[in-house]
Amino acid sequence: MPELPDVAVYIEALEARIAGATLERVRLASPFLLRSVDPPITAAANRRVTGLRRLGKRIVIGLDGDLFLMLHLMIAGRLHWKAAGAKPPGKIGLAAFDFSSGTLVLTEAGTKRRAALYLVRGEAGLREHDPGGLEVFDADLPAFRAALTRENHTLKRALTDPGILSGIGNAYSDEILHRAKLSPVKQTRQLSEEDAARLFDATRATLLDWCDRIRAEAAGEFPEGVTAFREGMAVHGRYGKPCPACGSPVQRIAYADNETNYCAVCQTGGRLLADRALSRLLKQDWPRTLEELEDRLQAGRRGVSARSTSASEGDGPSL
Repeated sequence: MPELPDVAVYIEALEARIAGATLERVRLASPFLLRSVDPPITAAANRRVTGLRRLGKRIVIGLDGDLFLMLHLMIAGRLHWKAAGAKPPGKIGLAAFDFSSGTLVLTEAGTKRRAALYLVRGEAGLREHDPGGLEVFDADLPAFRAALTRENHTLKRALTDPGILSGIGNAYSDEILHRAKLSPVKQTRQLSEEDAARLFDATRATLLDWCDRIRAEAAGEFPEGVTAFREGMAVHGRYGKPCPACGSPVQRIAYADNETNYCAVCQTGGRLLADRALSRLLKQDWPRTLEELEDRLQAGRRGVSARSTSASEGDGPSL
């Protein structure tokens, strides 16, 4: 899912292309995209773009007449800037927004249609879609800590809850926690003052760093490489690969369709966090540390080697 850095760079690219331009019409290729009925989407036609902003992970395009187009890309929604009149491509095309300066095309990969488009009236209508999370670049450390500790959650849950912090999802939360050297399952109310300060700094630094990287990658063009798995990430999407800080293998906690990636050495003092599915299956056999995991891997390799040697000597089981 595009998160704060991706959405911020999308908005910068759109500002350069549509600020002050006229939205001539909206062409919907999928009836499931539009999630609002009043005002009708036709009311957006022939209105000038007055500004752009981010609302959590949503892109908001302000139009004169106090109307706002709001796009939520969800997991697989992506934007593409095309020449005027371009058609949405095949099965993945959801909509085309024809501006006087060119056409913005919205696509969504996969079969599930989760991306959403709304046309809302006024700031009050826009606020109804605001999850209410704290904007970390507008906050100081006390406000940040207060937001995290209002309820007691794991750090992973707190970072990705849009009602607590704005714009952060699965990918950048992994990177933030690795940078802060904090366990994803540490409880928010267990944070020391030093932990909270380190997490605050890591959150801001990680998001700024990736805004800069994505902006540099686009090099003035419209960003086309928006993805949750980026070269240069420390742990996210790097299960089994070496941690760039200590070299130990990146670990994971798998749940539903997601996984949390972390470094046991840098973040949990060498302790392996229980994977919900595997730990229930293995129970007491679940390795608790990297050393135990490595011992079991070595034992497994020795067992495979012994069986291979036995088979090569003709001592395999007879039928």
